[in-house]
Amino acid sequence: MEPRLTTDRQPAQLLTMLIGVTFILVGLLGFVPGITSHLYDGLDFAGHNSPAKLFHVFQVSWLHNIVHLAFGLVGLAFSRTAATARLYLIGGGVVYLVLWFYGLVIAQNGGANFVPFNTADNWLHFAIGAAMIGLGFATTRARPLAPAI
Repeated sequence: MEPRLTTDRQPAQLLTMLIGVTFILVGLLGFVPGITSHLYDGLDFAGHNSPAKLFHVFQVSWLHNIVHLAFGLVGLAFSRTAATARLYLIGGGVVYLVLWFYGLVIAQNGGANFVPFNTADNWLHFAIGAAMIGLGFATTRARPLAPAI
């Protein structure tokens, strides 16, 4: 029997799997010294006071890293079918746009910034949200029309 070079997975499933793995990787990297600055002297569980920054740019905390890990695991689970993969892409994109908006309207040094977010996080959330929604709609297959009787 010859090895299969193709997969039965739809593009939405593959993209969802890739995004899920990426979020898991980002969540794990949030705990790696050097990749995350001020890890030992400031990675708070939550709140805007955490000085830890992933890639020295994106403010993170234990909660922020855990959310990335959870969002990635959900992506892997939702990649099992094309329908749930599209749901993850579009729904997850909407969630990220809501996070972007939330990050814009809260005071970054206030208690509402509990995850925490900084300006770089906010604009990355916008890019991720827009990209996920775009990918979700781009991978939606048109349904065939019913035959005329």
